[in-house]
Amino acid sequence: MAGDMEISAAGGGGGSRKPPQMSIVELFLACMVAGGVQYGWALQLSLLTPYVQTLGIPHALVAVMWLCGPIAGLVELGPTNLLVNHIIQVIVIGFSSDIGYALGDTTEDCTVYKGRRLRAALFFVMGFWLLDFSNNTVQGPARALMADLAGRHGPSSANAIFVSWMAIGNILGYSSGSTDKWHVWFPFLQTRACCEACANLKAAFLVAVIFLGLSTTVTMIVAKEVPLEPSSAAQGDGEPSGPFAVFSGMKNLPPGMPQVLIVTGLTWLSWFPFILFDTDWMGREMYHGRPDGSPAEVANFQEGVRQGAFGLLLNSVVLGVSSFLIAPMCQKLTAKVVWVMSCVMVCIVMALVTVLSAWSLGDIGGSVQDAAATEKGLRGAALALFVFLGFPFAVLCSVPFAVTAQLAESKGGGQGLCTGVLNISIVVPQMIIAVGSGPWDELFAKGNIPAFGAASVFAFTAAVAGMIMLPKMPKTNFRSVSMGGGH
Repeated sequence: MAGDMEISAAGGGGGSRKPPQMSIVELFLACMVAGGVQYGWALQLSLLTPYVQTLGIPHALVAVMWLCGPIAGLVELGPTNLLVNHIIQVIVIGFSSDIGYALGDTTEDCTVYKGRRLRAALFFVMGFWLLDFSNNTVQGPARALMADLAGRHGPSSANAIFVSWMAIGNILGYSSGSTDKWHVWFPFLQTRACCEACANLKAAFLVAVIFLGLSTTVTMIVAKEVPLEPSSAAQGDGEPSGPFAVFSGMKNLPPGMPQVLIVTGLTWLSWFPFILFDTDWMGREMYHGRPDGSPAEVANFQEGVRQGAFGLLLNSVVLGVSSFLIAPMCQKLTAKVVWVMSCVMVCIVMALVTVLSAWSLGDIGGSVQDAAATEKGLRGAALALFVFLGFPFAVLCSVPFAVTAQLAESKGGGQGLCTGVLNISIVVPQMIIAVGSGPWDELFAKGNIPAFGAASVFAFTAAVAGMIMLPKMPKTNFRSVSMGGGH
């Protein structure tokens, strides 16, 4: 392959009328919807795993709730009426406690009643699944839109803008999740069924609707798409279509792609436990709280969740900065080396998470962990790990897609197929973790520690497999990275 690679993130076809050239500012505003969607992702990732446990869903079953995202990614649903769906879903999530109370979960005040609220949990999970489906269905079109509009700025600029909006959405969302003053600023959101933590979540999601509405409106105004000409659109007739069309084309993968799929799957097996349980880990293992414990334990748990959200905010800042460094590093070291290096980093961090958890809970170190100075040091170290993971997360969101794009280019096309197959190697590991991590943790009765220990092993395996199996990629041609996002 010679020269720079001009790649569409969605494998879009040619032959259409050329879109009008946009300035870099217009291109930035056209991608604003990605920030709105990512805001919602940030709230989901930081708040929903801890909150659903306050409704009575046991820790062992919480991860199953996250099956929706991988399923939506697997069937590759088309875009829906995003804003209307989000409004409905956010109302269901935020007001699930009030809905459950109205339907007879309890007649007691939330400050007194600490039992299960199964009706509230049912509506919460239903709203969560619908929100996850909506987020997943808009991400593909958003990536493709940026690639189509990039024009003279090129795919590298489009990727940088997309990842920048990811970082902005994450920072705003995690800021909302780390704030415990929403119930003070909006006291009317507190009810007999919805105490402080619930009111904070309710307000944060209502703000998410406003931001999403604004970002969607800006994108719709600024983005000027040019439809395909009829002759170009007809070129796709007869090709496999439908939610599972990607499976029928797996036999046409370019050389090296099966190895990429294996390493991608192992990489996501190492990441997804942390993505699911990061704030819950801070609340349980690092702050010694419980969502269903005594008032002091509940307060500790909520403080840990807020600190975890703050850690994710810092992580997103590093992600945004790192997104501009990935392509130069891959040009100098090759994508293979950068990918393997990120897996080694994740292996070390997940091992340290396991050690910090065991130390904080007293499994190692005797009674020294009860000292205030030691506790402060452990929690500071935990935040540092959140920050450190920002770089390998930037690699996760870009390098596998870029390697896939290069392999497709070497074959002369078929990026859409290769990206679709790559998506399978991402969502299947997520489904495995979602189904297995809760029972795995319960087997050892150690909270989140066993899942993180397994994640370290998977990361080490991914590093070894990547070193052995990944195809060698040229140093000089790595100019474009495809656009990752979500979870």
